[in-house]
Amino acid sequence: MLKRLFWVGVGVALGVLAVTKAQAYVKANTPDKARQFLLGPDQDHVAVRTLSGLIAEFNETRRAREDELNRRYANRAAR
Repeated sequence: MLKRLFWVGVGVALGVLAVTKAQAYVKANTPDKARQFLLGPDQDHVAVRTLSGLIAEFNETRRAREDELNRRYANRAAR
């Protein structure tokens, strides 16, 4: 279990490093119009916007699944 947790942590760290380096490369080597197209007008907070979007999508999906399960099991309990 600890080995798996270690390797997942290493993978996450490498992923974050790769994304950070890729964003730095894009910022340094592309014209402003292309950067705005790729990263949006607020180029300093791309990670925050991405993370907030992922959290919002997760919560929306979680609520939909909870509603589905509640309807399914409420119908079973009512029988």
